[in-house]
Amino acid sequence: MPITDVICVPVRTGFYSDDQEAIRAGARHDGFDYTGVPLTAGFSRIRQPGEAVSVMLVLDGGDIAFGDCAAVQYSGAGGRDPVFAAAGAIETIERHVVPLLEGRTAASFRELAGEIDALEVDGAPLHTAIRYGVTQAILDAVARTRGVTMAEVVRDEYETGIDLKPVPIFVQSGDDRYNNVDKMILKRVEVLPHGLVNNVEEKLGAKGEIFEEFVVWVRDRIQSLGSDDSYRPLLHFDTYGTIGMAFGADIDAVASYLAHLSEVAAPYRLRIEHPIDAGSRAGQIDALGSLRARLLEIGATVEIVVDEWCNTLEDIEAFVAAGAADVIHVKTPDLGGINNTAEALLHVRRNGLLAYCGGTCNETDRSAQICAHVAMACGADQILAKPGMGVDEGLMTVSNEMARVAAITKGRPAGRSGVAPSP
Repeated sequence: MPITDVICVPVRTGFYSDDQEAIRAGARHDGFDYTGVPLTAGFSRIRQPGEAVSVMLVLDGGDIAFGDCAAVQYSGAGGRDPVFAAAGAIETIERHVVPLLEGRTAASFRELAGEIDALEVDGAPLHTAIRYGVTQAILDAVARTRGVTMAEVVRDEYETGIDLKPVPIFVQSGDDRYNNVDKMILKRVEVLPHGLVNNVEEKLGAKGEIFEEFVVWVRDRIQSLGSDDSYRPLLHFDTYGTIGMAFGADIDAVASYLAHLSEVAAPYRLRIEHPIDAGSRAGQIDALGSLRARLLEIGATVEIVVDEWCNTLEDIEAFVAAGAADVIHVKTPDLGGINNTAEALLHVRRNGLLAYCGGTCNETDRSAQICAHVAMACGADQILAKPGMGVDEGLMTVSNEMARVAAITKGRPAGRSGVAPSP
């Protein structure tokens, strides 16, 4: 069906945009807010409400497909695009994107999404959030045109051959780390708790002692609240480079600490996201590659997850080629077009690493739902519960969407979406 109109409207995200540099530098909490002066360009305050834009494609016949432009919580950090502003984004979409979409037929997701993702204005790509939301709407439009789910469109156009079933969900705690862990355990989530270990003084400790205490508490709480021994969640913590900060970026010291944590976490598997921030892509590949090698050398079972400095499809390919992580966080808004998320997840899986379809608490319900389709179609190893930091809302949004997709597509053969196999 042809696209007859494009409508854009500002909408709310599920969380906030935070200045990571200021927080890591020691910004203090003031209730839910932070005190101090922002350090990252584009921020008017350290914590500010997230902004998003809903892009609606009106199809011939009146059906409406939509996706949401949103950016990560820590915009402007780790090589990412600057903090996202809805008003300027709408102006850009109306001037440069709408003329390319109006009158086009929603026939091929890969083709049309690739065209939008490659669009440049004044020699620069569109903000990642714009590419993210517009390509979501395109995927929805193609699915509506064919009368199938978005997961089926991705599965068939990329010829993944993957059974469409729910993938394990990773839930994040935010700063309410204890009550939210209880929620996760009661709902028996597969991967927990994230932990938001983003400050050395308050959450890690000068020698990692505060974080170790939290790992012990999570381990014991699972055993206390878990109904039986069959519940064995995977422990995944995001440390925002603070371990490297505490240990002076000493690879041997970081490896020894992580090896100790993996013993403390037993009997649960341990994953640590972003243990060191080396300040650049090349530096990060070198640091995490060395850390992973050292962990293997000493027989530690902890898995390393890459996040910062691994933003684009090209970045992901570089980290995979170097073997610089066990798990690749495909941080969906950072990749721009949602087509890049599909490409990245498949590339990671083909190369034997674990593919984490992530994102951010600062997305919307719609972007979370569409990511669920892509994660299922590409066989992701885990997906982030999003948006928000309240556990229940993000878990509900992603889990329910995957359940619906699995039920709708059960028994349908691949290829139902009418896509001819690529040559």
